Amino acid sequence: MDFGLTSVVGITVICYLIGMLCKSMPIVPDKAIPAVCGVSGMLLGIAALQLMPDYPAKDVINAMAIGIVSGLAATGVNQLGKQMTAGV
Repeated sequence: MDFGLTSVVGITVICYLIGMLCKSMPIVPDKAIPAVCGVSGMLLGIAALQLMPDYPAKDVINAMAIGIVSGLAATGVNQLGKQMTAGV
């Protein structure tokens, strides 16, 4: 079964970059960055459903859910990196 992992990872990477861009802008508070990543992931998930034949979702609700989880995973990756370098 082909899961379409590359498309999900692609959404996570794009959301990570969007989060880093928001972090560099003083107008966006740090507390809002996970929400921005989640909404960005949701929109990218819907776009991927329409544009990518190997996307793992077959309907809009699942595409939104996969996108949101991928966007929030970008925030988790950022926090994991912070936690691992904090003890060094």
